[in-house]
Amino acid sequence: MSTLDIDFVRAQFPAFSEPSLQGQAFFENAGGSYTCKPVIDRLTRFYTQRKVQPYAPYDASRLAGEEMDEARVRMAAILGVDTDELSFGPSTTQNTYVLAQAFRQWMKPGEAIVVTNQDHEANSGPWRRLAEAGIEVREWQIDPDTGSLNPQDLENMLDEKVRLVCFPHCSNVVGEINPVTEITAIAHAAGAFVCVDGVSYAPHGLPNVGDLGPDVYLFSAYKTYGPHQGCMVMRRTLGELLPNQAHSFNGDVLYKRFTPAGPDHAQIAASAGMADYVEQLCAHHGGPSTGAAEQGAFVHDLMRAHEVALLQPVLDAVKDRNTVRLIGTSEASRRAPTVALALNRQAEPVAAELAQHGVMAGGGDFYAVRPLQAMGVDLAQGVLRVSFTHYTSQHEIDQLLNALDHVL
Repeated sequence: MSTLDIDFVRAQFPAFSEPSLQGQAFFENAGGSYTCKPVIDRLTRFYTQRKVQPYAPYDASRLAGEEMDEARVRMAAILGVDTDELSFGPSTTQNTYVLAQAFRQWMKPGEAIVVTNQDHEANSGPWRRLAEAGIEVREWQIDPDTGSLNPQDLENMLDEKVRLVCFPHCSNVVGEINPVTEITAIAHAAGAFVCVDGVSYAPHGLPNVGDLGPDVYLFSAYKTYGPHQGCMVMRRTLGELLPNQAHSFNGDVLYKRFTPAGPDHAQIAASAGMADYVEQLCAHHGGPSTGAAEQGAFVHDLMRAHEVALLQPVLDAVKDRNTVRLIGTSEASRRAPTVALALNRQAEPVAAELAQHGVMAGGGDFYAVRPLQAMGVDLAQGVLRVSFTHYTSQHEIDQLLNALDHVL
């Protein structure tokens, strides 16, 4: 099956059969997705049958530990990395903060990192604070008209002092998909490590991080149809080089080194439901029967093709409106279906107007203050953001376009 079976997809999400949500089209997926049934089922089972301290020899505890291990094994395989290179933490923001503290200890005053002004604050603020430790922070700046990052600009910023380059796979307001492999190669050639914020990309198809090449890749499970956990891929070379941030007795376990807090057992176990969902989609659409990474790639491409087909009419409908400025490219194939619009009035009341038409969207800055400022957007007005994912239907797109016609 070459196209996504939207009816099958929506049947895997209880939200679409929930009476209180009927008639409402969900277009704030960039803030968090609906949760798929396999995750909900696993979370419910854990809380009802396994809610004990894991890894002890009695059955409930043994099964709890096995389910936590299953989540790491299966998700790491989809992401194309070793099992112990994937760790779970309370959020991507928290994971990034802990990682920044490790770099603070490892780097020397006078050494440098590169950050962008395209990022959500979670992959910008913690790194910029390293300046307090005498570390030079260099800003790779976006084009103020397009919001794009130019890899050539990065190449001109790199020298022997740079230890780390941080950038997003795509921005939560600009939406343009950055060429991770190309940028990573440029940074590695200069001797720098690479940290990629994948929070705004991963919901549109889990990437093969092993193929992409960065040293760190972060995303949020609650945006990839799962529980509220932050997922962090830490490749072994860098993970063993940085100082341990966890309990001293966990320092020799790669997936524990950067999670100082106790893990959320139930949510980690439930994360295996995301792998269940990938397998279900792959099998239903006639994809590969074996190979987690291959199945993940097949599902990634299914999701992206569906999203691009739905996104282009939305971009076409807004790009030429006199009272609207589309943030980012108008080519659907080059961006995620996260569409930010700068209006000639405050965005939040417009989002409230959309709600009257059954469209759930948001208005504000979405913690993307730096890129919006760089592009000349009035932060007091903010942007209207409509974002969707592969479970969005053509009917909902039509509902959105009709609603936008009314409110704009």
